[in-house]
Amino acid sequence: MAKKRIIQAINEALVEEMTRDERVILFGEDVEISLFGDTRGLSQRFGPSRIRNTPISETLITGMALGAAAAGHRVVAHMMFANFTYTGFDSIANQAAKLRYMTGGQARLPVTYVAAYGGGRSIAAHHSDTPYPLLMNLGGIRVAVPATPEDAKGLMKSCIRSDSPSFFLEAGGRGGEMGEVPDGDYVTPWGKAAVRCTGGDVTVVAIGSMVKLAMAAAEVLRNEHSIHVEVIDPRTLVPLDEDCILSSVEKTGRLVLVDESRDSCSAASHIAAIVADKAFGSLRAPIRRVTVPDVAMPYAPNLERLVMPSVERIVATIQQLTDSRP
Repeated sequence: MAKKRIIQAINEALVEEMTRDERVILFGEDVEISLFGDTRGLSQRFGPSRIRNTPISETLITGMALGAAAAGHRVVAHMMFANFTYTGFDSIANQAAKLRYMTGGQARLPVTYVAAYGGGRSIAAHHSDTPYPLLMNLGGIRVAVPATPEDAKGLMKSCIRSDSPSFFLEAGGRGGEMGEVPDGDYVTPWGKAAVRCTGGDVTVVAIGSMVKLAMAAAEVLRNEHSIHVEVIDPRTLVPLDEDCILSSVEKTGRLVLVDESRDSCSAASHIAAIVADKAFGSLRAPIRRVTVPDVAMPYAPNLERLVMPSVERIVATIQQLTDSRP
C-alpha cells in the first residue's frame, strides 16, 4: 500500500480500467491536456480512438456519451466543472436517468460523468457549485462522492463497471490531498458508508470534501472539550447507506450533517429527514446542518470563506448540541 494523491488515484483507476476493458472510452473538455491532472497521459497511452477532446458543448458531451454507452461502449464523459452539467442536463435527466426503465431493462447505459465540484478556490459562481442534490433527485443516477484517494480509485472503478449511469464527483482544487491506496485491483462498494472515527457523543455525517473538516473538528472536540464524535463518510449518496447512519444516531442520540451544497433541498436535508422518520425516538437534541447559504458562491476569498463550512462552524454546532449532556 502506497500513499498517493487523489488525482493520481483517479488516473490510476482510469488506466487500469481502460487496459482491462477495450470498450472503455473517455472524452470531454480538455481531457488530452488534463487541466486537473486526472486524465494526464491517457491520450498518449491509448490514442485518439479512445481519448478525445470535445468542443465546449456540454449538450454534445452528454448526448454523445448516452449514445455511445447504449451502443456498447463504457463511457467516461468528463464535464470538467460540475456547473457545466447544467447545460448538458437534458440528456442526463430526461434520457440517462430514465431509458433503462422505459426500455424494460433492455438498454444498458454504462456511462460515468466526471466533474469537479465545490468552492474554496475563488473561481466564482459559475465554477463552484455542489449540485449532487439535483442528481440525487433524478431517481436513476448513481452518485459517488469520494473523500479519500483509496475511495477515489475504488469508486471510479465501480462507476465504470456499472451498467447504470453514474456521477463521479471529485472535490475541486483538492486533488492533491494524500492518502493510502491499496495495491492491486479493488472496487469500493456502492451504498456502503465508512466510519472514519468512532465516538459516543454525536454523529457527524460529512460528505466528500467535508470529511477532512469533520475529522479535524472531531480532533479539536476530543482534545479540548472531551466530546467524542463519530464521523461517517457516506461515500455514495445514491445508493445511501441508511443503516450505518441510523445505527450511529441510535448510539449517540445527536446528529450534525456537514454538506458543501446549498442548504435548501441539500443532501443534508434529505439525510435529516430520513433520521427524523426512522430514528426520531433516539434523538436527544435537534438535528443540525452545517451547509452553504442559499446564495451564489462569492468570488472574493474573504466572502467565500464566510459561506463555506469550516472547522470552526462544525465545532461550534457540536458544542451547542452537547452542552446538555448528562
